[in-house]
Amino acid sequence: MKKVKLHDKEFELLIDAATIDQAIAKVANEINKDLKDTKPLFLSILNGSFMFTSDLLKQITIPGTEICFMRIASYEGTSSTGKIKELIGCNVNLTDRTIVILEDMIDSGRSMTYLIDYLKGKHPKAIKVATMFYKPKALTHPVTVDYCALELENDFVVGRGLDYDGLGRNYPDLYILSTATNE
Repeated sequence: MKKVKLHDKEFELLIDAATIDQAIAKVANEINKDLKDTKPLFLSILNGSFMFTSDLLKQITIPGTEICFMRIASYEGTSSTGKIKELIGCNVNLTDRTIVILEDMIDSGRSMTYLIDYLKGKHPKAIKVATMFYKPKALTHPVTVDYCALELENDFVVGRGLDYDGLGRNYPDLYILSTATNE
């Protein structure tokens, strides 16, 4: 599909699924190489990262790999509320573990900074950050991104796990808010 309508907004195709798949495969190869001897714990941040997590972990070949899920939220509509809410926590012992945080998108870095600070209190051996999409121009909180599939401009996007008020997560492609019809 070249265009989709979600609620009151129209979105145009930005990146097709095949391009995203190739970028995720590259990240998986890097992680397999870098963390081959670590038995990493992948911490998937819900809701948005469910597709990235699924696509990435099917390609992770590291023995002893584990996965845990955590849900935090800071968005309503098309903008951040500025407040972080932890909704579901991870009940796994993180002491001396190599943790790889899996995030759908890093934009301001506020949620990731919150999460990293929280995880440091659990005494892990190392914390790595892997994201499907990264908006470096939107970054307002310093975050080190260890693995990034694709960099984006600071535009509102949906698809591949990202939503607009609950809709659009199911699209395999990435769509950008259409400026022609939403001004």
